[in-house]
Amino acid sequence: MTTYLPRPDDVRFLLNTVLGAPARLGALAPFAEVDEALQAQVLDEAGKFVAEVIAPPNRDGDEIGCRFVDGEVLTPPGFRAAYQAFVDGGWPALSAAPEDGGQGLPAVLEAVLAKRAFDVVVFDFVHAAVLLPRAYAGATVCFTHNVEAEIFARHAEQAKNPLMRLVWASQHEKMRRFERTALQRFTSVVAVSERDARHLAEHCGIAAPITIPTGVDLDYFSWQAPAAEGGGNAPTVVFIGSMDWAANIDGVRHFIDEVWPLVRREEPQARFVVVGRHPPASLRALAHATSGISFTGFVDDVRPYVRAAHVCTIPLRIGGGTRIKAFEAMAMGCPVVSTSIGIEGLKVRDGDHFLKRDLATEQAAAIVGLLHDRAWRDRLSRHARDCVEQHFGHRVAARAFEHACQTAMAVHAARRGSV
Repeated sequence: MTTYLPRPDDVRFLLNTVLGAPARLGALAPFAEVDEALQAQVLDEAGKFVAEVIAPPNRDGDEIGCRFVDGEVLTPPGFRAAYQAFVDGGWPALSAAPEDGGQGLPAVLEAVLAKRAFDVVVFDFVHAAVLLPRAYAGATVCFTHNVEAEIFARHAEQAKNPLMRLVWASQHEKMRRFERTALQRFTSVVAVSERDARHLAEHCGIAAPITIPTGVDLDYFSWQAPAAEGGGNAPTVVFIGSMDWAANIDGVRHFIDEVWPLVRREEPQARFVVVGRHPPASLRALAHATSGISFTGFVDDVRPYVRAAHVCTIPLRIGGGTRIKAFEAMAMGCPVVSTSIGIEGLKVRDGDHFLKRDLATEQAAAIVGLLHDRAWRDRLSRHARDCVEQHFGHRVAARAFEHACQTAMAVHAARRGSV
């Protein structure tokens, strides 16, 4: 199991160097005693508490989850005790008023934002909108990575259990309302694909969403020719993605159930390697009972696994935004076979840069074809790398993000000038 290591130094750098919190908070009467030493003490204790109490039950949370037994919802082992320790330690009341039983410490983000107008404040994901103070008057940007409501809608479409369909449909409606209301509070909204930008304009009322291409580190994910057959190198299909994410779990399970038997029928020596943290116990058990499948769990570096594979599969049926793992595989030269949703939002061409296959039979046929045809793999590999280099490198994305921030500041200045 991966051990969580707190990084209080990173948070101290943000508070002290980036935000200048000690001096600014010291100028506010309620927080005159909140100096750098006190902040450091609180951060160190928080890191220790998370590492020793909060982090350990996480694996059980991923693998077991909540259960409904005899009319009662049961949390995973250790969750109840961890929450009680959280409450007993006074952590929920750090910023509450002393007369209400709190410790009177500052809600740092709100206090600093209220004291200082930054040129622009960037919020990552729409969920971070809850941290935007109602009275904040500066330029703001929300960087969306998905159309969040769409993810819930797709869960509802794919759910086989009628009760779960109702749950996902309810969550979709709640997220749809929240997403629209929250995004309208920002000066500018960034989308990661033109498709998402159109959705935000049409369904969330965003006047001019800005599209930023997904960026890939082309030096880190350097290209090499696809793996060759033979020489003890079994035909290998790889999937890369966190296995504690519902969309990935659904896609991999569907691939194992529906696609993999068809691949193995044509290529009995084929291997399917799933690279990603926290694969659930149910999937590991399914892999154990199915020939040729292995789960790596968390790895420090995905590159050796991708470079050893002949094909990268993206069998997603649920999701939103763009698929950075697709670009990483393309950059490294591993041919990609994906569903429409797995490649959704990416400006790549089916047949030139990847193979789009939605049906299980189509996915299996494409994978087997690539496993047996090195020239086809090489052609896809080179075309995909050229595409990523031209349109999706980090420098291209960085320039687009800089433009988005400058646009937000210009729009904010224009609005202030018209008041």
